[in-house]
Amino acid sequence: MNEKDYARNKLLSTGVTVMLMGLLVTSPARPQTLGNLFKNAATAAAPTGPADPLNRNTPRSSITSFLGACYQERFVAAARYLDLSGIPPKDRTEEGPDLARELASLLDRDSEFEVENLSDQPDGDTTDALEPDRDVLVRLQINGVPSKLELQRVPQNEVRVWLVSADSVTRIAELSTLAGESAFEKKLPQVLVKTKLVGTAVWIWIALIGMAVILSLLSRVLSHLFIGLARRFVKPVDSSLRTARVGAFVEPLRLLVSVLVFRALMEFLDPSALLRDYLLRLLTLLFALGAAALTMRIADVISDQILIRLDAKERAISYSVLPLGVRVVKICIFCVAVLFILTNWGYNTNAILAGVGVGGLAIALAAQKTLENLFGGISLISDRPVLVGDFCQFGGQYGTIEDIGLRSTRVRTLERTLVTIPNSSFSTMTLENLSRRDRMWFHPTLRLRRDTPPERLREFMDALRKILEEHTMVDASGVPLRFIKISDGALELELFAYVNTPDFNEYLKVQTELMLKFLEASLTAGVGFAVPLMESLNVAVPDAQKVHLGFRLDGAPGAKRPLQD
Repeated sequence: MNEKDYARNKLLSTGVTVMLMGLLVTSPARPQTLGNLFKNAATAAAPTGPADPLNRNTPRSSITSFLGACYQERFVAAARYLDLSGIPPKDRTEEGPDLARELASLLDRDSEFEVENLSDQPDGDTTDALEPDRDVLVRLQINGVPSKLELQRVPQNEVRVWLVSADSVTRIAELSTLAGESAFEKKLPQVLVKTKLVGTAVWIWIALIGMAVILSLLSRVLSHLFIGLARRFVKPVDSSLRTARVGAFVEPLRLLVSVLVFRALMEFLDPSALLRDYLLRLLTLLFALGAAALTMRIADVISDQILIRLDAKERAISYSVLPLGVRVVKICIFCVAVLFILTNWGYNTNAILAGVGVGGLAIALAAQKTLENLFGGISLISDRPVLVGDFCQFGGQYGTIEDIGLRSTRVRTLERTLVTIPNSSFSTMTLENLSRRDRMWFHPTLRLRRDTPPERLREFMDALRKILEEHTMVDASGVPLRFIKISDGALELELFAYVNTPDFNEYLKVQTELMLKFLEASLTAGVGFAVPLMESLNVAVPDAQKVHLGFRLDGAPGAKRPLQD
């Protein structure tokens, strides 16, 4: 890959990442952590019953909306996600927003808390050991003391909504006091600690960005070391694997390793719960794309190895089916990665797949003839009745196969014209592959004059057998010469032998040699060849033409005369 291609690919990948980041930030769907990358993701069920205007229908949606309100500093609205029934009514207006702020801080500081771990079902998590309509919100470890906050489903305005339970609300202030600021934060300038973006202190943002930059630079250095080691390792193992092929794995591996290391280092920082969800979504996206890119590189290497090991005459497979197959595999890999990302972000992939299925059916019906030609080409290349470069007979014509494409086959005829035949038609023709012959059939019929005496005929036949048997290129086994017919105008001799060569040009040379020897033998034996047309029409032929034809029409029967007479 040259520098221009590399820069273009980097620009394209950056653009795709920015576009997907836009979807990431605006999407209300759930994320997926790297710890669950290889788990089957279930599509979130739509809430049943009346919709709550504050989106408190499921534990996950309730806490997501709560954190969003807190990060916008709408703590009065955030207090509506808390069950304040355990607080005296006169104190709720004042304490509710403070408790919402403190709860958001607790959730942000707990690196183990992830919104996506909460149930996205209206009934909550029915598999836990809690009583119905109760779910665990977060399990905390503060100063070595374990604690737990829960959610509870309660009726409110004819709608059942999920709120932080009343007993958990009464413990928020105590837990917040125990947590406090970390020792590290107390040493930082307060402007870096107090100033927050998406609920996350500025110093954490700086640490995250710096960590990403350092990982990018470090991974680039490590990639050069990887290529250097690969050069020494690959050459002794397989000389066909060039450094360029090995280098293609560097970028996907850089991305995967950087994502994994960044995810591990996130545990040492305390981004807010909402920012942590956004980061996990982004890491899931990058990890899926990196894994897909790595798989595509593996497909390229496999196809390269297949191409190297193919016979030169099997170029039809190399130039037609194999590239198509690699593209199909890459498209499938990319589609699986996209569906995986969308599923883990909470989109309804069942509806997407249904739409793709209906669209694919419509395309298949519209492109029926094209698909017929496509499968015809695949059957031609897989069955291989002919290959590129083969000379064959098809539909009463002869020609050399020049190209077997996905839609049509091109044949160069003996008149040097180029015939293009749709694969759907060519695959149904009776194809005679003349290039596959191991030897060529020598099968002429000699028509002698009707008045040839038997003794001269026998002498001539013995001479023909001797010519066939003595030629090194001729297989004259069996009965190579047969007296097959006595007709009104001629005595017919049939020769049946094989020339031991599949090369048509060499066959023509041998045929010429044999025919010349046959003429010499006919002169020696005094045998003439019959011309039924001239005899039946009684045409007067000049002497010069009689000499050229090799026999005399006016000679006495059985007379032995040389051609020079």
